[in-house]
Amino acid sequence: MNLPNSITLTRIFSIPLFIWVLSTTRLTSIHGEKELIACILFIAASITDGIDGYIARKRGQITTMGMLLDPLADKLLVTAAFITLVQFNPALVAPWVAVIVIGREFLVSGLRSIAASEGFTIEASDLGKFKMVVQIVSVVAVILAHRWQEWPVYHGYFFPVYWIALVAIWFMVLLSLWSAGDYFVGFWKKIDHRVEKRRRRAFVLSRRKKSNAAVI
Repeated sequence: MNLPNSITLTRIFSIPLFIWVLSTTRLTSIHGEKELIACILFIAASITDGIDGYIARKRGQITTMGMLLDPLADKLLVTAAFITLVQFNPALVAPWVAVIVIGREFLVSGLRSIAASEGFTIEASDLGKFKMVVQIVSVVAVILAHRWQEWPVYHGYFFPVYWIALVAIWFMVLLSLWSAGDYFVGFWKKIDHRVEKRRRRAFVLSRRKKSNAAVI
């Protein structure tokens, strides 16, 4: 077990703790302590997503287990967060929002599995990475908005936590749909190109067989 895989496992093991903190917030949080703890846990878990990959590439420790665990940890974290938020703050995260976000993750995973079976890969796009950043912001904002509608900043100025959460959720949903379409288009172009190459190869082989038969 190398260091990158250990960090990935830490992200996976932090998910039940994150769910537990959110599930008990309405019963035990008085001054918003649990909301802050949940935000710290989620941000820390999200940061490890970049750390384990960076260390694995730098040390040359990219393994089959790491290639399996890293995307699994990402999907589990996102899925757990949005399923829990549906119950935790339904005013901001409706069930259909969770369905879109989780469905997008399953779609991308499915496309990558098919691509791997066909012998090619679908690289993470910049749009997908940006979507992940917006996802982190939206989850944190929704958790904070459960306790605070706004934060006083300076002499009558307030930080609109609720409205930031609302805008972030809608923006994240749009980005999820857009990035899903982007992944699908990229997948379709590559799979269509491979199918065309197979047809050409089959056509050339059939012509050769006919030529050899004619000579005989």
